[in-house]
Formats: sequence, C-alpha cells, structure tokens
Amino acid sequence: MTGDGGREEGPPGDATPPGVDALQAAAQEVIDATRALLDVAETLVKDPDVVDHVGRIVRAASGAAARAARAADVTRREGPDDAGNGLEHIPLD
Repeated sequence: MTGDGGREEGPPGDATPPGVDALQAAAQEVIDATRALLDVAETLVKDPDVVDHVGRIVRAASGAAARAARAADVTRREGPDDAGNGLEHIPLD
C-alpha cells in the first residue's frame, strides 16, 4: 500500500528515503574539504616559509591573469579621443 507521494510503506528502517544518499555524499565531501583546508592551515602554521612561497605563486598568477585580461580586451578602442588612459570621451548633444 502506498502512503505519501506513492512510496511503498514498510517497516521503519526498511529503505532509505529518497535524497538521503545524496545528502550523505555531499556531507562527506564537505567533511573531506574541511580536512584538506585544516591540513593546509596546519602546514602554514608549522612552516612560515610556505606562506612566503604561496604568496609569490599567488602574486605571479594574479599578475599573469591581469596581463592576459589586458591583452584580451577587445572592447578597448583606440581613436582620436584615446589619451591612453582607458577612458573614452563621448560627446553629449
């Protein structure tokens, strides 16, 4: 006999309700990610030289990303109003 939503009713604990498996898997992923974050934090606390090394990597990556973004800027137009400052003068009539 079916009860709510067409699910088969049975003895308690007989079947896992829908969605519980996905919820448990997501919770496990959050736990694993938190453990990884704590491992990184522990490494940074134990070895301050790692902080400097990671900082250099992040600065280099952000610089490379900024250069790539500037190089790929297809919206920038050069013309008679271009003073090289990235601003375009638009006359209002």
